[in-house]
Order: sequence, then structure tokens, then C-alpha cells
Amino acid sequence: MNMFRRYLLLYFIVLTIPLLLGAAVWQAERYAALERTVRMLETEQEEWVESNKKLIAGIAVLSSSERIEHIAVHDLGMVKIRPENVLQIRIEDSKRARGGKGVDG
Repeated sequence: MNMFRRYLLLYFIVLTIPLLLGAAVWQAERYAALERTVRMLETEQEEWVESNKKLIAGIAVLSSSERIEHIAVHDLGMVKIRPENVLQIRIEDSKRARGGKGVDG
């Protein structure tokens, strides 16, 4: 009986070692695949960041006041109004105009 247990333990060890090695190889392959995916996503993220930087720079150029003024004057024929030609109208609140009292009194 003692001999049977030794053989059983030996068979168990002989079968377990390849399974553990196979599991280690499988885990290493999964890790490598995930690492490639992470690298690919990081590269894509860097490309998006660079693209965003270019777009922000383009927005800054297109929205500059000098460019807008140039388009308004040269392309649309607009002229700048002088401050003395500006008319401001102020509308006061009806309650304030009557001394702070409401409609009833």
C-alpha cells in the first residue's frame, strides 16, 4: 500500500508540472498581448493629444481679433464705429422709476 501511494504521488507530480508550465506560458502570452494593446492605446492617445494641440492652435489663429477685424473691414466692407457715434439706451425697472413702490401703492 505504501508503494502505491508513492507511485500515485509520482504520477501526480509528473502530470502537474507540465500543467503548471503550460499555465505559466499561457499567462505570459496573455500578459504580452495586453502589453501590446496598452502600447497601441498609448500611441493612439499621444496622436489624439497632438491633434488636439493643433486644433486648439488653429482655433486661436482663426478667432484672433486681428483676423476678424481684417475680414470685417476688407471682405465684408464694415467700418469701425467711433465712440462718439455710439448711442446707449438705459431702461430702468418700473419699480425703481416710481420710487421703489409696486403697482398697488
